Amino acid sequence: MEQENILPTGSNRFGLETLDDFRELFCNAYEKSIRQKLVMESSELKNNGDHSLNPGMTLPARQHPASVLIPVIGRPGHPTVLLTRRSDALSHHAGQVSFPGGRVEDSDIDIVDTALRETEEEIGLKRRHIEVIGQLDDYVTRTGFAVTPIVGLVTPPFDLVVNSVEVADVFEVPISFVLDRKNHDRQSKEWQNKTRHFYVMPHPDFYIWGATAGMLVDFANMLLAAVDPK
Repeated sequence: MEQENILPTGSNRFGLETLDDFRELFCNAYEKSIRQKLVMESSELKNNGDHSLNPGMTLPARQHPASVLIPVIGRPGHPTVLLTRRSDALSHHAGQVSFPGGRVEDSDIDIVDTALRETEEEIGLKRRHIEVIGQLDDYVTRTGFAVTPIVGLVTPPFDLVVNSVEVADVFEVPISFVLDRKNHDRQSKEWQNKTRHFYVMPHPDFYIWGATAGMLVDFANMLLAAVDPK
């Protein structure tokens, strides 16, 4: 991917200049998150999702397991997160920004295998380039999916072979963009005679919203809890 496809970095107040910097932050945040869960009552443990911003939303009784990869790319001086825009020809969620990933298949070993398989199928990023370092809590969608975000580190150089049937664009945003709470914009619109609330992240060229923005906010919140509890 060429550098011009990446947003300017903006403020990097956490000093995340390398993948090692990011790995250290993520591992500290991940361990803190696990410790917090261990001291919580089981009744308090709730997955995040579309219902988090919409109290009273009824979710499907059955959630299909799925997983996505959050690829953190080791760009010089500023790690980035890779995202895709789905093809306009798809029958579901056409044109929307997403992470590579999809529904768990019977042939998959586990949810990590699902994310790595889907990533290779969609954008041609080989799993040998990806170092999986953890995962986020499931994100439950109103359409009936329990999506597990898998976090993986990717060190350039690497080649992408985009499946144009599924993916229209691939782009990156700096970690500094994701961690900036000013970019966690809550919006709403009327849908089926109800007001639906959702997150939007203000990219100049791509509309990052809904579940993808929600997972990015969850990602940022976990990282920020380790260094910036406000």
